[in-house]
Amino acid sequence: MKTLLSAFTALVSFGMIVGSANAADLVLYTSQPNEDAQATVDGFKAANPGLDVEWVRDGTPKIMAKLMAEIEAGNPVADVLLIADTVTLERMKQAGQLMAYKSPEAANLDGSLYDADGYYYSTKLITTGIMYNTAAAMKPTSWKDLEKPEAKGMVTMPSPLTSGAALIHAQTLAGVDSLGWDYYKALEENGAVAAGGNGGVLKSVASGEKAYGVVVDYMPIREKAKGAPIEFIFPEEGVSAVTEPVGILSTTKHADAAKKFVDYVLSKDGQEGFLKLGYIPARNDVTLPEGFPARDKIKVLPINAPEALKNSERDLKTFSDIFGSNG
Repeated sequence: MKTLLSAFTALVSFGMIVGSANAADLVLYTSQPNEDAQATVDGFKAANPGLDVEWVRDGTPKIMAKLMAEIEAGNPVADVLLIADTVTLERMKQAGQLMAYKSPEAANLDGSLYDADGYYYSTKLITTGIMYNTAAAMKPTSWKDLEKPEAKGMVTMPSPLTSGAALIHAQTLAGVDSLGWDYYKALEENGAVAAGGNGGVLKSVASGEKAYGVVVDYMPIREKAKGAPIEFIFPEEGVSAVTEPVGILSTTKHADAAKKFVDYVLSKDGQEGFLKLGYIPARNDVTLPEGFPARDKIKVLPINAPEALKNSERDLKTFSDIFGSNG
């Protein structure tokens, strides 16, 4: 898989977009991997000939920091967000930073996958489970396996300071009675490392530097299909999930194009585009990618979005107190 854009490259791209956004028909800020963001934009442009799209990507916390700085300065550039989690967009909804739009494509989604008022819509299901190198002695089946002596010093995971999906994952497992924050303390005591994003985890485990990784599903499943010596498992306790929602900024200068973008990513064509990239589509009338179990075989652990939103800062501090703040 192509290396994801570095923070430096993203900052450079961001500066270029600020300068050229006035010429674009739509400006997208996204946390999708670089190649996936390009594929999404290409698909949208093919469905909407003549529309010019500018985009920038980074991890959700960093892309949101850029956007919030723009909003504070009175000059938000983005028209549309396509980022990791609904908790972030719920925060923006409550702050009056999103525009309501009732997409006709929502009729094809389960009601739990979008905001009833039309402020944001889930586009896919991205779960977080365990990947391991096929040379590893232990084949994990449970989250608790990563606490075992066989995994000592051999576990890596993304940091919630860098990855929106990682924050949702930590908050989800912290709410499981058999795991909780004590589980993360046990991982740290067992030498687990938490830093950077999911791409770094994939590279570390695929190369054999680490034996086990906590990572979003599509990355290892995609790379295994290309021949990488890795496996991905859905732990028996269940998995956390983010749904990569899309939402329109209330300050958009291109409302019509933004609505078309929302409709496209929720349409069957748009959803099949995500399927080709290896994601679980949000629409139930689109199949799952090769390498995934059936929908009813994937146990998704619950998370209360309003509670997660309210506790985000506290949970980030708790995680940082355990693993340090260098993520």
